[in-house]
Amino acid sequence: MSQRNWQTIILLVAACTAGLAQASAPVTPDPELHAQLRTAINANDSFADRFDAEVWLSDMSNRLKRKVPNESARLQLLKMVHYEAKRSELHPELVLAVIDVESNFDRWAISSAGAQGLMQVMPMWLKEIGRAEDNLFDPLTNLRMGCTILRYYLDKERGDLVRGLARYNGSLGKRWYSDRVLRALRTRWYRQ
Repeated sequence: MSQRNWQTIILLVAACTAGLAQASAPVTPDPELHAQLRTAINANDSFADRFDAEVWLSDMSNRLKRKVPNESARLQLLKMVHYEAKRSELHPELVLAVIDVESNFDRWAISSAGAQGLMQVMPMWLKEIGRAEDNLFDPLTNLRMGCTILRYYLDKERGDLVRGLARYNGSLGKRWYSDRVLRALRTRWYRQ
């Protein structure tokens, strides 16, 4: 990751302020996102740089220890996060911040709106994609779909992290959710 990319993230995080209101808009399937999810579910590519992944795993494992005490479960989760984030051209630390805010790393989490798993993906996406064997409580499925959806919304917002995160949460036009994720990124997951 280039120094310029990190500087951009730092500036975006620094620009965030605490949001106050919470709102949730109903999610309707978008045909373009539907196609991207179908492609993502069938992807089987791997890490480009093993050394970088190992350094990252060691650093992030120490940070995640309190929330996921079992070392093998923690490393397995971090490998999946790193893999799916990179596959979707996202920063793995951003994905960790989203998971932190969405589910507090509880793979069995269910929101009041019915979103499920680590990244709180709506079950309607499973129905739209049509793969009977998929389960949103399976971390790999949840991460693959969540990262694909997040990347899609960031692209829709032309890279605007605040608006893309708000779209992901269904709170576009409000900053409360984006601010929470960016605060988690800045205070817990930013690689120093």
